[in-house]
Amino acid sequence: MSLMTFVYLIAGLILLVIGAELLVRGAARLAARFGISPLVIGLTVVAFGTSAPETAVSVQSALAGSGDLAIGNVVGSNIANVLLILGLTALIAPLTVSRQLIRLDVPIMIGASLVVFALAWDGELSRLDGALLFAAVVIYTLFLIVQSRKDPGSASDEFGTEYGLHETPRPYAWARDLLLLVAGLALLVGGANLLVEGAVSLARALGFSELVIGLTVIAVGTSLPELATSLIAAVKGERDIAVGNIVGSNIFNLLCVLGLASLVSPAAISVSPNALAFDFPVMIAVAVACLPVFFVGYRINRWEGLLFLAYYVAYTSYLVLFSVGLPQASILGHALVGYALPLTAVTLLVIAGNAWRRQR
Repeated sequence: MSLMTFVYLIAGLILLVIGAELLVRGAARLAARFGISPLVIGLTVVAFGTSAPETAVSVQSALAGSGDLAIGNVVGSNIANVLLILGLTALIAPLTVSRQLIRLDVPIMIGASLVVFALAWDGELSRLDGALLFAAVVIYTLFLIVQSRKDPGSASDEFGTEYGLHETPRPYAWARDLLLLVAGLALLVGGANLLVEGAVSLARALGFSELVIGLTVIAVGTSLPELATSLIAAVKGERDIAVGNIVGSNIFNLLCVLGLASLVSPAAISVSPNALAFDFPVMIAVAVACLPVFFVGYRINRWEGLLFLAYYVAYTSYLVLFSVGLPQASILGHALVGYALPLTAVTLLVIAGNAWRRQR
């Protein structure tokens, strides 16, 4: 394994993060100049922009014929977003969960996870599957815009202040914004190319499958913007934003990222049996677990954050052990599936049931 492999990985991640930031700022300001409200910009441009690293990597992987990287990137990012990012953020400070998340967004995240799993059940994601997923994210975004118009003030202020949409336009400022947009796109494409090339080299050197590299290294790397956003929001006391950012990102990853990757791929993206047998069910289980955790007290406590982190460590350990063919992988897998997950599920359901009875 050469030094250039790590150079590609690190440089690719840095370019993706910087490119996503420049893309969002340039596109948001250009949209504002065309009279689009900050609210709509926040729910469209910014929402798509936060998933830009995952989109760039999955699309590039699909075009390069590395379907396992594309699938692993999305599935691994969704698992890492909940278990790793929410776990770390909740350890800093207990997180507040809005009622809308529980009533609407989390069920949509669960539904999207089940739909993608059903579409991938035949072992591939075709262009038709991609079209269905992308159509779903368009409908979801339009629905968000309609719903948010009922209370547009706070959202407009939030996005307008963060991205400078209320500033007085300066002469030729549009050229600067266009330059930011183009530079962001260029950095995203370049970063995705470097990251995919480095990931494939790393997988071959370590003897890991591309799926495992996508589920771990690439997934965590492309989730860095979500990690930074959630941690900063928690520190600032904006703890509902920290949770909403993760749930929204997971929905966009499933519908937008996989949808676009399937649409542009020269051939149908193959889905490995290992992903169908283990990683997709884990992703769905993690999404379902959010309901009882979020429902109890409408918050994520520190002990629940620690539980999330423990499961992420166990999941990642299983992937590594399985990839290198160690027998401990089977033991850990049986312990997780046969004991830890059912026990945790029963405990969470009992706690949620008691909380529901107290609210009635």
